[in-house]
Amino acid sequence: MAGHVHIVGGGLAGLSAAIELAGSGGRLTVYEAGPACGGRARSYYDRHLGCRIDNGNHLLLSANDAVFRYLGLVGAEKTLVGPDRPIFPFVDLGDRSRWTLDLSRGLIPFWLLSKHRRVPGMRLGEIRSLTRLMQAGPEQTVAECLLPGMLSTRLLEPFAISALNTMCETGSAALLGAVIRESLAKGGRACLPRFPAIGLSESFVDPALDHLALMKAEVRTGCRVSGIVAADGRVTGLRLPDGEVTVDEDDIVIMAVTAPVAADLLAGVLPGLRVPDAFESIVNIHFRLNPAPKPLGALGRARFIGVVGGVSEWVFVKDDILSVTVSAANRYADRDNDELAAVIWSEVRAAVDPALALPLPVGMPPMRMVRERRATFAATPAQERLRPPARTGLDNLFLAGDWTATGLPATIEGAIRSGVTAARAARDPIRR
Repeated sequence: MAGHVHIVGGGLAGLSAAIELAGSGGRLTVYEAGPACGGRARSYYDRHLGCRIDNGNHLLLSANDAVFRYLGLVGAEKTLVGPDRPIFPFVDLGDRSRWTLDLSRGLIPFWLLSKHRRVPGMRLGEIRSLTRLMQAGPEQTVAECLLPGMLSTRLLEPFAISALNTMCETGSAALLGAVIRESLAKGGRACLPRFPAIGLSESFVDPALDHLALMKAEVRTGCRVSGIVAADGRVTGLRLPDGEVTVDEDDIVIMAVTAPVAADLLAGVLPGLRVPDAFESIVNIHFRLNPAPKPLGALGRARFIGVVGGVSEWVFVKDDILSVTVSAANRYADRDNDELAAVIWSEVRAAVDPALALPLPVGMPPMRMVRERRATFAATPAQERLRPPARTGLDNLFLAGDWTATGLPATIEGAIRSGVTAARAARDPIRR
């Protein structure tokens, strides 16, 4: 494909599109407004903790085909690790009960027949909730599809909140159903938990940048596109800090920024564009410990534990860091950071202590709290209707991002899939 490919945004959607198009025969430039690529899936050195941390936690599954294809293209497929079985340890802070969801590897869910492998207290009839979610219509919410019982309370509700980053009362059942069809419905082999062995940047960003450098692509960080120029049904220019870049007739532009930025940049050239406009936050808090905790049993094999009945949702063990994720965190927006951190540390001790060789300190260790106030679009039926496709009303302009119409919630899998979709649409000879 001749011409110059301009990719605006260096998050995973933009990097995915760039990897897909690098080496297609023309120039390729990625414009990233921030100092580093990666967006919500990157690592950085935290001076307060004195170590490198991820800006958020992302639990991937072996079913994430777009993720593993992307990692394979950049030579990083072996940088994800995880248990050799589809196991998910949990603790309920209400009664302090503990269990490990241990899925069957094949399609037949034998795990449901074993009280030691399924959610404690659940009734087999509750699995109808899964069918209802997978068959849900576009206007249904998760809460409308869940049957009462322990399967919902101890698995499906926490799973829904973390997958959608939206509460069950408003979250889209159809989106959650899509996740279930691509994971649990395919059997345990599709549900092996995976996460970076070192960090998000080391898996998803640095190998991609190295690959793009080998392919002679240009990545410009600290380069904010402040405006889009269009005429005669196509983009003709990009406004950059050092002047305007001309977009020639054979060039294409892929807009891989956040939904609010895309709406702002494209307001003058695509006045009819609709994008999600309601958002949910995520809170991640990282505790650094000395000495590093030594997890045992299921926690030692999985390196994470799900938490039910508290503020905390997932606790990840990353060497000397205990990292906690709280999804759909708009509900905690008014909570003081120190007070919230103290509550979470108390929950971490209750959740993790029984599975460690040595107990955690009573006093809270050094920590870093990261509040991403617009982490994802709110995955509601109303917001789902606002997600645009990759193609736009301009001949050479395409959209990418986890907020576009991927059929999935705002996830790494969705972001990478959106980049591939935009790149393939741009390569399509009938696009004009």
